[in-house]
Amino acid sequence: MKRDNRAWLMGFQIIMNIIGGMIAAYGLESVLIPNSVSDGGITGISIVVSQLTGIPLGVFLGILNIPFVYLGYKQIGKSFAILSVTGIASLSVGTVIMHHVPTIIDGDTLLVTVVGGIILGLGMGLSLRNGGALDGIDMLAVLLSKKLPFGTSDLILFLNVFVFIVVSTVFGLQGAVLSAIAYFIASKVIHIVEEGLSGAKTFKIITSVPDVMVETVRDRLGRSATLNQIQGAYSKECYYEITCVINRLEERKMKEIINQVDPEAFVVVYEVSEVKGGNFRKRDIH
Repeated sequence: MKRDNRAWLMGFQIIMNIIGGMIAAYGLESVLIPNSVSDGGITGISIVVSQLTGIPLGVFLGILNIPFVYLGYKQIGKSFAILSVTGIASLSVGTVIMHHVPTIIDGDTLLVTVVGGIILGLGMGLSLRNGGALDGIDMLAVLLSKKLPFGTSDLILFLNVFVFIVVSTVFGLQGAVLSAIAYFIASKVIHIVEEGLSGAKTFKIITSVPDVMVETVRDRLGRSATLNQIQGAYSKECYYEITCVINRLEERKMKEIINQVDPEAFVVVYEVSEVKGGNFRKRDIH
C-alpha cells in the first residue's frame, strides 16, 4: 500500500513538473524573449547563446542543465534528479512548441517585466513545490558555498550578476536591467507558490500576564500556545514567554490582542517556512 502511495505521489509530481515547465516556457516565449527580456541563471545563459547562434533555445536548456542535474542527483537524491529532468525536458520542449505563439504583450516594458516574471515564477515555483527544479544555478551556488567563504544567497546573487552582464551583450543595458527586474519578480512568485499565500508566523511574547494572554488568544483567535518560564540576564527577574504559531492572515488580529491585553509586552515575530504536526490546525471560533 505504501509503495502504491509513493508511486502515485511520484506520478503526480512528474505531472506538476511537466505543467510547471510548460508554464515557464510560455512566459519566456510569449512575453519575455519577444520583448528582449531574459531570465537569470542557466535559462538566461541559454537564451543568450540561442540568440547568438540561432539554435533553438530548448537545445541549450537541456544541454547546459545536464551537469547541474547530476549535481542535484549527488547532493539531493535520485527522485530530485528524475523530477528535475522531467521539468527541464518539459521547459525545453515547451520553448520549441511555443516559439511561434503570439506575443501577448508588446512594447510596454513595465507590463512585460511584471507579467513575464509572474508567469515564469509560477512555472518554476510549481516545479520546486513538487520536488524538482527548472534551473541549475541554485545547485551550483550550494556546491560553491561549501568550498568558498560565502553564503549560498550571496553566491546566487553574484552568479546572476554575471548572467545579466552576459545578457547585456545581446539585449543591451536596458534589456539586462529589465531582465533583472523580471528575475526579481519571478523569485518572489516562486516563494509564494512554494509557501502558499497565507504562510505562517511565530509570535514570541514576553508578558507579565501570561495566563490572560493565552486565554485571550485561544478565545478570540482559536489558537493554542506554549508557555515557558525564562529569566532576565541582568535583572534576574522571572518572566513567561508565550510561543504561538499563526497564519499570516491572523497577524493583525494577534497584534490587536497583544496591544489590548498587555501594551508593554515584548514581542518578536518571525517567518515560518513549514509547520507540521502538533495542533497547528486551529479550532473553530464564533
